[in-house]
Amino acid sequence: MLFAAVPAIAGNVSVGSPSGTTPQNHQNEPAVAVDANHPNVLVAGWNDFVDWAPCPQADATTFGTCADPADDGVGLSAVAFSFDRGHSWIQPRYTGWTAADCNPTATCAAHEGPINTLPWYYENRLVSSGDPAVAVGPIAVNGQFSWSNGSRVYYANLTGAWPSGFAFPNPEFHGFLGVGVSRIDNPTPTSVLNKASWKPPVIVNTKTGQTAFEDKEQIWADNVGTSPFFGRVYLCNPEFRSNGRHPGLGGNFPAPLTFSYSTDGGDSWSTKQIAPAGTTGKGPTLWGLSGCTVRTDSHGVVYVFAEMFENPTLVGLPTHGFHVMFTSTDGGRSFGKQQIVRQITDPCFVVDPVYGRCVMDGFAGARTDLSAAPSVDIANGAPTGAGATNEIVDAWADGGSNINDNKTLLSWSLNGGTTWSTAATVSLAGDRPLYGAPAISPTGDRMYVVYEADTAPWRGADMTSPRPYHGVFLTAPVGAGGAPAGWSTVYNGSTDTSAGHNDLRGTYPGHDIYQERVGDYVYAVATASYGAAVWTDAQNATVCGPVQAYRAASLAAGELALPAPWPLAMCPATFGNTDTWSATTG
Repeated sequence: MLFAAVPAIAGNVSVGSPSGTTPQNHQNEPAVAVDANHPNVLVAGWNDFVDWAPCPQADATTFGTCADPADDGVGLSAVAFSFDRGHSWIQPRYTGWTAADCNPTATCAAHEGPINTLPWYYENRLVSSGDPAVAVGPIAVNGQFSWSNGSRVYYANLTGAWPSGFAFPNPEFHGFLGVGVSRIDNPTPTSVLNKASWKPPVIVNTKTGQTAFEDKEQIWADNVGTSPFFGRVYLCNPEFRSNGRHPGLGGNFPAPLTFSYSTDGGDSWSTKQIAPAGTTGKGPTLWGLSGCTVRTDSHGVVYVFAEMFENPTLVGLPTHGFHVMFTSTDGGRSFGKQQIVRQITDPCFVVDPVYGRCVMDGFAGARTDLSAAPSVDIANGAPTGAGATNEIVDAWADGGSNINDNKTLLSWSLNGGTTWSTAATVSLAGDRPLYGAPAISPTGDRMYVVYEADTAPWRGADMTSPRPYHGVFLTAPVGAGGAPAGWSTVYNGSTDTSAGHNDLRGTYPGHDIYQERVGDYVYAVATASYGAAVWTDAQNATVCGPVQAYRAASLAAGELALPAPWPLAMCPATFGNTDTWSATTG
């Protein structure tokens, strides 16, 4: 379907969260999925601190964090539904384990009460621990999947044992931190408000070691009626073994890429390792895989993409890793050999000396852990397979030639990933993207790209100059050879920092006050007639002067310059107030 690009409608997805009372006002790392058979329906997930205690004074000043031990058993994984193509959103309220009404100047005792995150975790002695991933597929009746049976939403997230969140040994399942999947069938504006509509969470990998730490999962349901594996559900994630460290091997990180599939709608799962667990990677400088994406084409071929990192201690910064691809033609039971897709430049030019992560905008800045990881979509003809071109699109934030040269790049393939186009820049001039994601319509006639970006040059130790930040949503018709035929900007968020908003300095991760945070990914989806996207937005967050002074002092000291400021007393109420934001052309 060809149509002229029109301005997108943008709005807040995390509508159940307050604007003040940090960290309850903080959200990051959103995901979105569309019901291919009912394309008006979208589901989003994100990390949401809405049920945490108001920032405790003692924790903030003594330890520099808004996290309290009472928060350990409180969930982080929020969900929202849209039934009008992303024009409006519903964030349900359920019951579970909460610390939201604690007194920030007294000892906090969490308890049963209203929650704005996923239900049935506390009741099953589990904690929803964020890193959301969502998908929608058909329902099976008597073992047969059909769209006529309805639609099932899958919500995958990191999952710990209640009440600590991180338990060793884990009394509830094997693994230090696992992946749980929640499910709800045939969501409606009424049913999503009912806790009983949700099935209890299922732990995906029940046979891993007790020291395994699952991370950064992605989930996908085969949503094409022509596929021989229609309805099968797939999940990929790196698994950090030995709690992510082998001290006897120089502190390397054993993290094989694992893959799981379900043939029964998520009731049970089979898991296999599809990449080595070696701590040095393939060759002397490579360093393992993370940032995976999973998709299927109209023939049921499973594609798993990931970033193969280089070891910065051996090659320096920035590193030049690779996008790699694995494929399965038997529904995820086995995979072919790893294929190199392309080399990339990771936008990590500087590691913050205080918190030890790659930062984009300046010291104490927003991290870029998975900026260069592949984000992928396939024109698979969902829901029926009709008109599928099976074009694959891959987008990422690339570091370019220097710290101020990073861009969102896009590449595409028309032959199942055998060959790829030359990577093309799609981000706007002056933008320095942190994360990006593509989507392509089911019949391959229109592409979309969303990204979130800093618009100032690297600030270094300067904590007083603005660090403007915004979300951008683009679209283009697909022309000859599968190439985008001219991009249109349908949403371009404000970078006006005059009121202290739209500024990365007004963000933090909901716990560590020293660092900024907008999360590790963004998502986009496409239907035959519209596209939609989600990202972490800072237009309602406000810079806090005492926090900037604390960040500067900590950087100068090389460690946290405690006591830290208490945000509830020393900052604007909207400090940290990032939101999950969406844009839709529907």
